Amino acid sequence: MFLRIDKLQVEMPLPSEPDPSAAAAVNELMGGRFGELTTLNTYLFQSFNFRQREKLRPFYALIANIATEELGHIELVGAAVNGLLNGAQPKGDITKGDATFSHLFSHAAGAGMNYHINGPHGVMPMSALGQPWRGDFIFNSGNLVLDLLHNFFLENGARTVKLRVYEMTKNPAARHMLGYLFTRGGVHAHAYALALEQLTGVDMKKMLPIPNIEGAEIPESGPFMAEGMHRRLYRFSPEDYSEISSIWKGDSLDGSGPLEVMDGPPTGGPQYEMDGVASAFIPNYKPEEILEIAKKLYSKAVG
Repeated sequence: MFLRIDKLQVEMPLPSEPDPSAAAAVNELMGGRFGELTTLNTYLFQSFNFRQREKLRPFYALIANIATEELGHIELVGAAVNGLLNGAQPKGDITKGDATFSHLFSHAAGAGMNYHINGPHGVMPMSALGQPWRGDFIFNSGNLVLDLLHNFFLENGARTVKLRVYEMTKNPAARHMLGYLFTRGGVHAHAYALALEQLTGVDMKKMLPIPNIEGAEIPESGPFMAEGMHRRLYRFSPEDYSEISSIWKGDSLDGSGPLEVMDGPPTGGPQYEMDGVASAFIPNYKPEEILEIAKKLYSKAVG
């Protein structure tokens, strides 16, 4: 089962103005071949189908625990896309027929992002080109070495795509989120390398980082690395998955200190509070009515 905390994994600044082009690029990290939906569901299904869990407990714990962190990563990408679209409003008055719904989406569509007419004017499970995420992106062979090897490949493929998205936008909010995901994805690649080393004796970590760009070279990763986030594997459970400490041990790749298992999730940051889009009826044409109802319900709940 899962415990959900109403925070983002890391505090993120709300973009100062809408940037649909950046939103289109970042959406690749949700529903693209190497997006967070692929990492999440690959690790989830590997954990569901894991055989001999008790005998191979450290490896099961590693896959299951990282899967839980990936739940927070899809939330983070979703928040980033929504933040980059926040404040995008059409001109005109819908009651007079001079506000066009298409204006809301034209900039992002021009950047290659295909917003569904039934969508929420926000993140969707699709690539930057509007192609829906596919379940056959998941890899789960049942063979532990092969699955871990694929996970190592998947994390490095995801890092490559993040670096490409990074080069596609100079938006500071988007790059801040990418700096965090670079750091955490590097942890996951390192963890799978250590697991493969224990199973096979092959020192996979000698290949890291892939691509061959150190995290310290990415300015937005610097603050997270200074905090030691590249050395931490968070344990996303009140009681379970402590066995990951038998894999996540030794020194960091950059020699900055020992690897650490942190009990509990990161401190995180608040969810975004985003504007409504009245002309698209989100959350309604007259959102103040819904807000008034919500205030009454909240007062009853806490009263």
